[in-house]
Amino acid sequence: MTNHLYRGRSTRDWQAADAAHFLHPFTDFKALAARGARIVTRGEGIYLWDSEGQRILDAMSGLWCVNVGYGQQPLIDAATRQLQELPFYNSFFQTSTPPAIELAELLAQLTPPQFQHVFFASSGSESNDTVVRMVRRYWALMGQPQRQVIISRWNGYHGSTMAGASLGGMPGMHEQGGLPIPGIVHIEQPHWWEHGRRLGFSREDFGLQAAQWLEDKILEIGAENVAAFIGEPLQGAGGVIVPPQSYWPEIQRICDRYGILLVSDEVICGFGRTGQWFGCERFGTKPDLITFAKGVTSGYVPLGGVMVGQRVAEALIEKGGEFTHGYTYSGHPVACAVGVANLNLIRELKLVERVREETGPYMAELYRQIAEHPLVGEVQTCGLMGALTLVRDKNTNEPFAPEIDIAMVCRGHCFGNGLIMRAVGDRMIVAPPLVITRAQLDEMAALIRYCLDLTLDDAQRNGWL
Repeated sequence: MTNHLYRGRSTRDWQAADAAHFLHPFTDFKALAARGARIVTRGEGIYLWDSEGQRILDAMSGLWCVNVGYGQQPLIDAATRQLQELPFYNSFFQTSTPPAIELAELLAQLTPPQFQHVFFASSGSESNDTVVRMVRRYWALMGQPQRQVIISRWNGYHGSTMAGASLGGMPGMHEQGGLPIPGIVHIEQPHWWEHGRRLGFSREDFGLQAAQWLEDKILEIGAENVAAFIGEPLQGAGGVIVPPQSYWPEIQRICDRYGILLVSDEVICGFGRTGQWFGCERFGTKPDLITFAKGVTSGYVPLGGVMVGQRVAEALIEKGGEFTHGYTYSGHPVACAVGVANLNLIRELKLVERVREETGPYMAELYRQIAEHPLVGEVQTCGLMGALTLVRDKNTNEPFAPEIDIAMVCRGHCFGNGLIMRAVGDRMIVAPPLVITRAQLDEMAALIRYCLDLTLDDAQRNGWL
């Protein structure tokens, strides 16, 4: 079932042209050229089709973004109308466009009450770069220009630009490009399975301990030098790591105590993914800034931004003069028109409520059943995000030897059997489109179990157990 737009070239032709010209993100270029890329040609609902006609259940929503699924006509129509009327104009030079204004109004309605202003970008990376500029500008305006340091977490992900990758805590990214840039430091992540379990903490006690790492770092640096703390409500690219319930309230208390700005990176968690419009609402924080992207347009058109809370907005507006920062595509009219259509569709279909009350709890139930598999040590879910940890010995939770790369073995079976599931370390993760049904969740769970069985067969045959 190949899209008619791409008839006339074979898969091998596409792969050859891809290898000759297209440098992919986060890719070993030589290895991909030798293997050949999978050529995806069509999407509908929660499914994709490749150039060989194989149907694939997209359990990762593209890249955490296709919240309303593929082929939604209201989004296509919104883009078409806007392209016909005004395909582009910038928001520099005291100029605006109706779609940018409408989306800003809508975002102010949907976000927590302290947010009435938005600064538009084109991606999550750009949004987090904007945060670095904005929080430092805020403290300069408040007469505390020495507040430069931003604290983040190891294994957090905040993009791949120079500032975004610096904010993130991925050592492999820091090894390339002389990162992190100055003024960004990291604390350990609230990963109970990795840290708290081994130290003998209960989950809730560990949440308090993990938050204490923030206070320790603030005291080490000096509160008068700290500008902000940034974190994902739950870590996405780090492995769908759901923090203990005690963690975020204590983080909020610490930020309030020292007057530090709190930034909630909602690039993945925003727009219904956790069963609330924003992850900060799910975990009970009141951030000063929210970064967003991905789900704001369901990935149909690139768009990102920063929701700016009251105290920061007031300083920027009343004290600031010119804020010398922005992008050509800030408030792009086509992207904003699609954003409005997308958010209205999420409301019309009641997807946030559906994730919170129906599909999220049902996926959690399915994951509790998957937890019984011999290779699974721990499962975690939050809304429509899920993770399972692969272990060599279920009784002791002993991991596989790192050189086996067991999650990549499992991912290979997923890849070959019509399921897109992501491998992160020894964890397998999903974040399916918010339009997924209970029957489709059953289908996803059956595919996961089948691929786990194939991985178990490999482990037994190769003597890995």
